[in-house]
Amino acid sequence: MAPRHQKRPQTQQRRRRPFMNRRKVCSFCVDKIKHVDWKDANLKRSVMNNGSIRARGKTGVCAKHQRQLAVAVKRARFMALLPYTTEHARFSGSSRR
Repeated sequence: MAPRHQKRPQTQQRRRRPFMNRRKVCSFCVDKIKHVDWKDANLKRSVMNNGSIRARGKTGVCAKHQRQLAVAVKRARFMALLPYTTEHARFSGSSRR
């Protein structure tokens, strides 16, 4: 019976790259936007399909602009510029009868 853990020859070993992520840069800071406005049409890119606001880690927005973004999205929802939920979730929700 052959041993379970055999060391591969040097030619067959896979070279693994170290796991490296590029640090995400805040798009609002790059564009030098001081205040996130609720009337801005680009708020849709920071909202997921189901209507929830994307996380800071996914978008790369700094903490200051993420707080402003959350308030702006909530105001845009109230003014009916953005939906609260998706269409199919509104009508087919979990109704127990």
